[in-house]
Amino acid sequence: MPMIETGSGALYYDLCDVVPAWVDNRQTIVFHHGIAANTHIWAEWLPVLDNLDLALRHAGADPGAIVQGVAQVRDQAGEVLADLGFGPVGAVGEPFDPARHEAAEAVDEPGVPGGTIVRVIRPGYGGDALLLRPAVVAVARAGGPDPDRASDGG
Repeated sequence: MPMIETGSGALYYDLCDVVPAWVDNRQTIVFHHGIAANTHIWAEWLPVLDNLDLALRHAGADPGAIVQGVAQVRDQAGEVLADLGFGPVGAVGEPFDPARHEAAEAVDEPGVPGGTIVRVIRPGYGGDALLLRPAVVAVARAGGPDPDRASDGG
């Protein structure tokens, strides 16, 4: 690294060389520490992968057993997410929340208040502070058909 000598005899590194090297080193350190800090999170997924491998090895077995095994692995994956603080988001009967749900459909649903989730198309996952993915839902339309008028033909 080039050094600059001043009239007083002091030596200084040329900042044009030092600063980019420092930034590169800092980014490398942050990247590696970020991965190391999250290793326990990634390790939580290893049993899920093990069980998927086991299911694939037995793919020629009884189809009913395979379906049951895949359902168990899916439940296990949901438990891992919940243990990490990212439980399911969006359930039938909940009020629609645009911060946590995406409305894919508005449907007429007699007897259900407008703005209520009537079907979960794709579940979301998140916690109080962070949403991994919003739920995609069907929502009861506000001002839907009146159940009394629908029964008498209008």
